[in-house]
Amino acid sequence: MRPLKRYIPQETARRLSLYLRSLKMLDQKKKAVASSGDITRFLNVSSVQFRKDLSYFGGFGKRGVGYEVRLLTKEIEKILGTDAVRRIALVGVGKLGSALLSYTGFPEFNLQIVAAFDADPDKIGKIKRGFKIESISRLREVIKKEGIETAILSVPVESAQKVAHELAKCGVRAILNFAPVNLTLPKDVFVSNVDMASELEGLIYKLKRSKV
Repeated sequence: MRPLKRYIPQETARRLSLYLRSLKMLDQKKKAVASSGDITRFLNVSSVQFRKDLSYFGGFGKRGVGYEVRLLTKEIEKILGTDAVRRIALVGVGKLGSALLSYTGFPEFNLQIVAAFDADPDKIGKIKRGFKIESISRLREVIKKEGIETAILSVPVESAQKVAHELAKCGVRAILNFAPVNLTLPKDVFVSNVDMASELEGLIYKLKRSKV
């Protein structure tokens, strides 16, 4: 794998995650070698785009042969940084947070929730989906002890900025934010927002336009 180019489009990084899922499905089907078409068949991504995305990181396949599924899986995991287990904190154990604690798909991608926090006294100390819910006041202590750099934020919108700021102060450098608000944080803290209402609005708009 040759050195990375200086700028990698964000969409390329997002698609790498899709390619990884496809490769894992192919591996489950005992497919040892796959073409670019095999990998992108159900991703709404062209083979040309797939090869272009990989070209940012080096040459992996063999012309006329294809890609070794397990080898390419390992290479993409290295690129994404999920070749080792990434320990995650969940802050906010409401309905959404509880559902995330129950999600069984994280370990497949070396993602592991290791701590859950909430501000509600009625929840603190209780066991939820196998996790003891900690008080937000223990963020720094637990995050340092567990070596956590990534957090999932599923708190009410009015609390999101304050909690995100506390996470950053505790050393968290990547936050997946489910609160419908744009967080203001230091430049070295990476935030990805999941706004389900906005995504649905976008889909409904597309549906409306398709009927015009």
